[in-house]
Amino acid sequence: MDEKTFQADDVIADKKERLAHVDDDGVTFKSHLDGSLHRFTPEVSMQVQHQLGADIIFAFDECTTLHNTRKYQEKALERTRLWAKRCLTEHDRLTQARGNKPYQALFGVLQGAQYEDLRRKAAQDLGSMSEDGISFDGFGIGGALDKQTLGQILRWVNEELPEKKPRHFLGIGEPDDLFVGVENGADTFDCVAPSRQARTGSVFTKDGRLNISNAPHKREFKPIEDDCTCYTCKNYTRAYLCHLFRSKEMLASTLATIHNQHFIVGLVDQMRSSINDGNFFEFKAEFMGRYYGR
Repeated sequence: MDEKTFQADDVIADKKERLAHVDDDGVTFKSHLDGSLHRFTPEVSMQVQHQLGADIIFAFDECTTLHNTRKYQEKALERTRLWAKRCLTEHDRLTQARGNKPYQALFGVLQGAQYEDLRRKAAQDLGSMSEDGISFDGFGIGGALDKQTLGQILRWVNEELPEKKPRHFLGIGEPDDLFVGVENGADTFDCVAPSRQARTGSVFTKDGRLNISNAPHKREFKPIEDDCTCYTCKNYTRAYLCHLFRSKEMLASTLATIHNQHFIVGLVDQMRSSINDGNFFEFKAEFMGRYYGR
């Protein structure tokens, strides 16, 4: 499993009471549960992720938005660079103290928003960073991303990063974005989209998403997809899932999530096979034409 880093914008909202305050040392944030104050630093982030035992962990970073000024993007990028160095040092200390426990891979996070020079600088800085001989095991590309420039940003950073280290595209889960990521050099992805959409009854099919709670599915005594091999499709009908959602049963979102995650993992498996077979672009055109009706 992987554990995405706590990012500095996770509890900051514009035009609302600020729950978090960022400084060069870390982030102080207020609990949304009881209002208590808590402090996160790069060292604390590493300690928490090590305790979780995740196989892949991420360096503490400040995630900006496309609305931040160029000046603030530069400031946040430098802050993230300094935090990354501290994360490497603490990660090494914790790794040495873990004895014979499995190794946890640490990925650096590349910020820089929509600016080519900042994205390239982030890739150069973190790609060459080494503390006491310890460097990042891979890199996460995330932060302020615009759907129309995903591929371009990936190409920028891939031209600067070490060739043999994995690239993880943060927060990417829509099928068309997965194709863009694979096409431009991303190796792995994470996103809450399959489970988030499942909670509202939205399920993936080869012909696009459908809302299983809608009335037409009340009498459809067939699986979400006939050829799907997931647990949900092998054991439950659309009609039963529709009933669960309309009855507000907890099982509804669980079964829908199982299907959606199976669909996305299967899609990426198909992408890999198409690359091996030399027909990736043909597969992409076929899938996109059916899923999006293009």
